[in-house]
Amino acid sequence: MTTLIELIQGDITTLHVDAIVNAANNSLLGGGGVDGAIHRAAGPGLQEVCNLLGGCPTGEARITKGFKLQARFIIHTVGPVWHEGKNNEEAILAGCYQNCLRLALEHECRTVAFPNISTGIYHFPKKLAAEIAIREVKSFLEKNETVEKVIFVCYDEENFGIYKDLLNV
Repeated sequence: MTTLIELIQGDITTLHVDAIVNAANNSLLGGGGVDGAIHRAAGPGLQEVCNLLGGCPTGEARITKGFKLQARFIIHTVGPVWHEGKNNEEAILAGCYQNCLRLALEHECRTVAFPNISTGIYHFPKKLAAEIAIREVKSFLEKNETVEKVIFVCYDEENFGIYKDLLNV
């Protein structure tokens, strides 16, 4: 079986997949960007559950149900803030993808959608973040067949163009 990697430009909250990934903050209590959009679309039940989780350390991931989203699950991960690469940010971002995919595997998710983790207000260089994302997803998929499709969802044109070039699509 060949796993499909797909690229789309759009709103991750509208996808009908097993899991969408939320680029969250440490509190898991909502914020700006994709995190705020996911919280708004999922409804107040997500906030109630996230209140009970006690946050999430940077580089790790937590999973909740999808609430009002079409996705069955939301996998929340906290990407690193970019500090010129001086604080192990590349390895931490790789860990975000690894931990999200591990949770997807544990919950038998066949389709997973990722946003552009850490490239917004956390200022991770977009091309470097995309290279890490693609590398980690491909590495995981070589060893695991449960996940059948990974979708990289770019909200903005710049990230979409970067992924398009890197994926040769």
